[in-house]
Amino acid sequence: MSSILKTNALESEAIYIFREVISQFDKPVLLFSGGKDSITLVRLAQKAFFPAKIPFPLLHVDTGHNFPETIEFRDKLVAELGLELIVRNVQDSIDEGKVIEETGRYSSRNMLQTTTLLDAIEEFKFDACIGGARRDEEKARAKERIFSVRDDFGQWDEKNQRPELFDLLNGKIENGQNVRVFPISNWTELDVWSYIEQEKIEIPSIYFSHKRKVFIRDGMIWSHSPFVYQEEDEAIEERIVRFRTVGDMSCTAAVDSYAATIAEVVGEIRTSTISERGARIDDKRSEAAMEKRKQQGYF
Repeated sequence: MSSILKTNALESEAIYIFREVISQFDKPVLLFSGGKDSITLVRLAQKAFFPAKIPFPLLHVDTGHNFPETIEFRDKLVAELGLELIVRNVQDSIDEGKVIEETGRYSSRNMLQTTTLLDAIEEFKFDACIGGARRDEEKARAKERIFSVRDDFGQWDEKNQRPELFDLLNGKIENGQNVRVFPISNWTELDVWSYIEQEKIEIPSIYFSHKRKVFIRDGMIWSHSPFVYQEEDEAIEERIVRFRTVGDMSCTAAVDSYAATIAEVVGEIRTSTISERGARIDDKRSEAAMEKRKQQGYF
């Protein structure tokens, strides 16, 4: 943590938000996917509470269809930093009959995560869930407050949100409610990558160019995997690709890229005309796909 005194405005805001969470809530948790945004949150939390350890656990809602590189990185990071990791599995929700596995051409477990997440919040009585959503990613996320209240069913009402004036964050909630907290809400994709470069943060290898077996559907590059439905006439090929955003294998498309270092990724993003969420297959289901999921309790 030699760079503890090297701050910028976005970092300072995020650290302030983390400290507000600890001062206003009894049992927070950091939602961790193993992606670049949640990894950035871990670094910011380290700085917010240095020299003490991060004072809350990490929660990963595991679809069972994750990229192996992401899971390996998650376990390595947790072990190196001595963090508490809670994992809850979508497969358990399926086995218990709480959700039904999707089938067919666009089947994914992404929607099913909502039930598993809400069950985990109830199990551990978390009153604040910290996540890496950013306003630049998607229209529904642009509507979110930094402290975004969910009702006792875990649902979000975009028309009933609290004003956040002069950086005043109101964490007062009623019994049964909880709050989703977004410390990097005001960051952009480029801000995140620039911070990763500045801080020399290690991230999973799938964010950099590599050779992978893929197939093309709807103009998008899908990963070939037992977890991803594939038609017989959809030919498998090998391409040099990387991932701009990381969900599970059934909802995250790759992009053609030769960017093999953080500096090259930053340069690529600076010239890109396609949004980061343009590589999220699950967002293509409908124009309001993300907003509907959030209303149902999705993060």
